[in-house]
Amino acid sequence: MNIGTIIEYLNKNKGYNIPSEYYGNISVWRDWWRGFHKPFHEFTEVNGENRIKRKLFTLKMAKKVCEDWASILLNEKTQIVIDDKTSSEFVQGEDGTGGIFGDNDFWQQGNALVEKAFYSGTGAFVVKLSGMALTGETVVKDNETKIKINYLTAHNIIPLTIRHGKIIDVAFVSEVLEKGKKYIYLETHELTDSGYKITNQYFNHENEQLKEQPLPAGIAPVINTGTDIPLFSIFSPNIVNTHSNSNGLGMSIFANAVDNLMGVDLAFNNFNRDFKLGGKKVFYAETLMQTDEDGNKITPDDVMQQLFSVVGDLPINENGQNSLMTEYNPSLRVAENKDGIQAQLDYLSFKCGLGTKHYQFNAGSVVTATQYMGDKQELIQNAAKHYISIERALQGVVKAILWAGKEILGQSVNPDAKITINFEDSYVIDKESERIRDLQEINAGLMQRWEYRMKWKGEDETTAKAMVGAELTNDELMGFGDV
Repeated sequence: MNIGTIIEYLNKNKGYNIPSEYYGNISVWRDWWRGFHKPFHEFTEVNGENRIKRKLFTLKMAKKVCEDWASILLNEKTQIVIDDKTSSEFVQGEDGTGGIFGDNDFWQQGNALVEKAFYSGTGAFVVKLSGMALTGETVVKDNETKIKINYLTAHNIIPLTIRHGKIIDVAFVSEVLEKGKKYIYLETHELTDSGYKITNQYFNHENEQLKEQPLPAGIAPVINTGTDIPLFSIFSPNIVNTHSNSNGLGMSIFANAVDNLMGVDLAFNNFNRDFKLGGKKVFYAETLMQTDEDGNKITPDDVMQQLFSVVGDLPINENGQNSLMTEYNPSLRVAENKDGIQAQLDYLSFKCGLGTKHYQFNAGSVVTATQYMGDKQELIQNAAKHYISIERALQGVVKAILWAGKEILGQSVNPDAKITINFEDSYVIDKESERIRDLQEINAGLMQRWEYRMKWKGEDETTAKAMVGAELTNDELMGFGDV
């Protein structure tokens, strides 16, 4: 799918002036995430008149960096606490794995989206309504409507209007394969005075030309939602974009570390090439060689011969030794190569916000817990910064689901419910020390007991207050340890 073709269509038919050159950067970042950027990883060796194309060995560290950030920021232990029980169960079921999230494989797909957003610079949760009832272009309540979630990366996102750094109007582009034929699905969300207007279009894409097709059954051409709550939630790595003409899109977590990715692969390639070229080389004098009936030379090792007859004096080399046979054993430089790879990994993890010691191959070393946490201070600070972006995105998609649940499906849920995100950050934060501190704050009257349960047990406010009970004193609470 060529995003430039879609942008050209929008500019021509909608009167927009959207630049498309930024998507070239995203394509380069995708190459690095996949582990092969042809201009760098493919090279040519010249051997006489022969030209041989070869590929660099690669550690594919761009993907590893994005995987690690996704594991830290959104994982199976992340909790979404909605202070309305009915609303919470509608979104995520009783145990956090059901409801709309369960139907849409949210936790696995959401983690994958964070990884992809960190390579492409932007990700979007898009709430879609399937099989809804309409009166004209206005949505009406129908409990048979299905709520679906699309997970899209920067290649599929075209911002149309940005205000104060926030994307207000946007077009989402998806490639659809139907019975072997490829189609382009274009979905535009635009905020009007009466709420968001969603326009759906379907195209046949051949020879870089778009030919509009009838929409599939169940999809309306135009939907007026009647609300200013967007049915999408867009997020990016929480770093300032240094690229021009970004059109509101974010920047890859490794956008300013491509040189370091090159350094890692150059060091790793050198390591592997030393092993590839480091085999023993044995040079035989012509007098030891035999020739078969086809004129092919046969070395002594090919015939397992150990006794030879040589006419005349043995040839002597410059060192005073006979030179019928000479061996060459190249140095593998294992230690030097390992040090070079480690240095490049340190630079890479530093530039990607993971700290200088995130990737260590010093097996057998032991550090204290205090030293371990001290080494992770940079990671802790950057994770806290990225949590802001992920938290806003999760709250946005939950709010959109709750609105659809109430206004479209007619469920008794509350779109204005308080939504709290509890991240599982024990990997980067000493959770036990934080728990002890919170218990001390309860004793000092700085935190309520039910707030503690909401934070550490993942309970909604009503349940937490019921579990604590008004008669429980602070002294009694401290006696329970883990409330």
